[in-house]
Amino acid sequence: MIRAGIVGGTGYTGVELLRLLAGHPEVSLDVITSRSEEGREVADLFPNLRGHVDLRFSQPEIGRLCECETVFFATPNGTAMTMVPQLISAGVRVIDLAADFRLKDPETWEQWYGIPHACPDYLDQAVYGLPETNRDAIRAAQLIANPGCYPTAVQLGFLPLVEAQVVDMDGLIADAKSGVSGAGRKAATGTLLCEASENFNAYAVPGHRHLPEIRQGLELAATRPVGLTFVPHLTPMIRGIHATLYARLSDPDRDLQALYEARYSNEYFVDILPAGSHPETRSVRGSNHCRIAVHQPQPGGVAVVLSVIDNLVKGAAGQAVQNMNIMQGFNESLGLADIALIP
Repeated sequence: MIRAGIVGGTGYTGVELLRLLAGHPEVSLDVITSRSEEGREVADLFPNLRGHVDLRFSQPEIGRLCECETVFFATPNGTAMTMVPQLISAGVRVIDLAADFRLKDPETWEQWYGIPHACPDYLDQAVYGLPETNRDAIRAAQLIANPGCYPTAVQLGFLPLVEAQVVDMDGLIADAKSGVSGAGRKAATGTLLCEASENFNAYAVPGHRHLPEIRQGLELAATRPVGLTFVPHLTPMIRGIHATLYARLSDPDRDLQALYEARYSNEYFVDILPAGSHPETRSVRGSNHCRIAVHQPQPGGVAVVLSVIDNLVKGAAGQAVQNMNIMQGFNESLGLADIALIP
């Protein structure tokens, strides 16, 4: 059994981690922290965990966290990097669900997140936790930068095209929509029921924090710079991301269906749908799967890729558990075999 701790257990990704780890046959949940809810029973705040999680929230004490074998950070950006050096020195394996270690350049991180990086020396050590590209490095890692939700859907959708270099790398377009839970569990006018319901809007068009992360991953896959336009949208649903991706083909005769099926043939959590399909966000709700359909609707040679994930599972907590499974040598799907919820 792996002794696990979660720092920051009151947000949506934190409770999703609790739900997944509580049902994991190889995990013992030892610590769950929250400064604001210290002493409160977890099941009191999240009644769905009653009978499954018998813990109280506690302060994030480094000594107690160092007794764990794996520590997850489900905290705001800028929190994990203040504690990671001590945990790494104690031999703890760390999986950060925030953005602290996703970008390799500390100046770029400061530009997009507004504060200096507290431990830039650890950026090279951190492994970007997208299993479909970094499985071998994840297996040996001590520090995992869990990818963002938009970057997961967008990268998985674009990867076969950019790896095979069959598209114009200077004109990639990602038009992505997210459920309201992607904004986190905080009081904000824009996510109130009366504001978000029966409404649909784009945001952060001049630049979203996930843009440099997506570009960094695609450039590694393409082995060259890429030009990417990324526009996120807020949709009136709780969970889910739908990314519609566009790329102009340099080889319009390439069999895209075969390309995608071959690239992901051994990936349990990436499902390439039959030609002509249109994946729905509800088909992945509560599951760790990414479902993808690829189209070539225009005679001019434009590829249109549809990629859907649950932003809280494959886009956050589920991918973190998938990374933990790889790091510990478990079956990659252990604790993640739940079927999506419909309706």
